[in-house]
Amino acid sequence: MASRTDLGVLEGWEAAGYGGKGTAAVAPWVGVFDPKINRDPKIGLYLAYIFSTDLKTVTLTLQQGVTDLEEKIRVRKVLLSHLERQADRLFAALPAELAEDWNYRPSFGWQERPEAYEAASVVARPYDISNLPAEDELQQDLRAAESLLRSAAEAEKGMRAVAEGESDPVQPKRKRKAGAAPLIGFKPGNSSAYLVAIAAHEQLKSRKHELLIKDFATHIAQRDYEARNQKIHPKDLTLHPADAAAGDAGSVDLQEWLVEAKVLRNGNAASAVREAVGQLKEYSYFLYGEKGLKAPHLIALFSEDIGVYASYLEAEGIAAIWQTSEGWDGTVTALAWGMVG
Repeated sequence: MASRTDLGVLEGWEAAGYGGKGTAAVAPWVGVFDPKINRDPKIGLYLAYIFSTDLKTVTLTLQQGVTDLEEKIRVRKVLLSHLERQADRLFAALPAELAEDWNYRPSFGWQERPEAYEAASVVARPYDISNLPAEDELQQDLRAAESLLRSAAEAEKGMRAVAEGESDPVQPKRKRKAGAAPLIGFKPGNSSAYLVAIAAHEQLKSRKHELLIKDFATHIAQRDYEARNQKIHPKDLTLHPADAAAGDAGSVDLQEWLVEAKVLRNGNAASAVREAVGQLKEYSYFLYGEKGLKAPHLIALFSEDIGVYASYLEAEGIAAIWQTSEGWDGTVTALAWGMVG
């Protein structure tokens, strides 16, 4: 694997797979190393794509080496506590704006080694294997993780690991978000019907995503529309005429606007639009058509202007609305509905 040139890592960086020796690893993984920082996953900092033991999720994580410490610290609880404390120290030294979007605790499984990987994770971004992001988005995430690794390595130079058996000063424990990937899919029930399978875990939603929805809900209320986001999971938002009776929400005749919100990451409109189209089309079919409900009007909501993709969405029957420095703008259909302009 290290000799391959199509893995998307930066020039000079290395990748290596770890599937187990003799027997299969319970949580196989692929390591990504900056040779200037570390080549040994037993002792240093590195990036890794770690699979959960059920192989349903894979997580891109900034890891501390655990193997060497496992040999030195034999008491399991002490080892995990040490790894978590050091992870919190490193996290605190990372660029806050970037690190907070990666502030998840991964979930790999209950065996000892996966549990150690969880404790050793400084930052993480989990993915549902059945619904992976587009390649360009995965590449953007890897670039961000590479930057975080460099920052963590610099921070580590100024830190001394806690000596074995000693305790370090008490500090507030970091509060991490749940590390499960968004497991949302559609499971065939029989030849004529489909069941919507929603996992018990919450979708991963950034603060920017929630703020976008909140701002839009405030705006649209001034346009004689009522925004609803309660008990509609996995939908982001639905809109109804302000004079529609609350009790009619489940009526097959009620006209509804289905809104899917996307925050553009690094200005990448293509990825955001692609995801919005896929989710709107799927939700429209499975959550409305298969239930005998009236097809909703579709709206793709964005955190910034999507450029040429606006006309593409119109051609696909989807209105686009985006936030601007002065308020809100959108396509001709959104204008016709009185939602912008």
